[in-house]
Amino acid sequence: MSYIELRDVHKIYRVGEMEIHALDGVSLNIEKGEVVIIAGASGAGKSTLLNLLGGMDTVTRGDLIVDGKHVSQFNENELTDYRRFDIGFVFQFYNLVQNLTSIENVELATEICENPLDSLEVLKRVGLEDRIENFPSQLSGGEQQRVAIARALAKNPKLLLCDEPTGALDYVTGKQILKLLQETSKLYHMTVLIITHNLALCPMGDRVFRMKSGKIVEETYNEAPMDIDLIEW
Repeated sequence: MSYIELRDVHKIYRVGEMEIHALDGVSLNIEKGEVVIIAGASGAGKSTLLNLLGGMDTVTRGDLIVDGKHVSQFNENELTDYRRFDIGFVFQFYNLVQNLTSIENVELATEICENPLDSLEVLKRVGLEDRIENFPSQLSGGEQQRVAIARALAKNPKLLLCDEPTGALDYVTGKQILKLLQETSKLYHMTVLIITHNLALCPMGDRVFRMKSGKIVEETYNEAPMDIDLIEW
């Protein structure tokens, strides 16, 4: 069994009498420790897929299995525990607590976990050892995103979900963040999913899924993922 399996997953939203098929029969397999790129235009279903994998939304029908757990059958309490213990989130906009320092933002996340990593060590790992006492307003966009990644990593999650993590960053800083995510996967043998509309990022993934209109239209497996330093866009 693969680490992550989706079998004919549908997500249907109802607006009045209208049905919106955000996911329309998605099936895929992902192995542990892979960097996965989910690419597609706005409205393709990428964020819906990420929300289902992160336990923030529920499947209309189909099977969603993560690490042998049938997430699609979880009740609300089980979904809360799943988000709390198994999932790390990195968003386009950093969602840091503005009146907490870098290390306090990271420590806040570790307080709800079973086996967290050391907050200071994780901040050192993302290159912020000299910024630990700074507040978000004293950090650049790239530094704030590094704090957000450190916060997600410190939970020691099984699955790191990244929603357009470079969308608010300039080119150079964006590449640094993507390199950090690529290295993180290797270092911690952590499964990392990155959703993006930027198709140029596809070569960095071990596995790439192209989405359109709620469907997987193409799957690619890269035996030798490209170092992000070599990718241009």
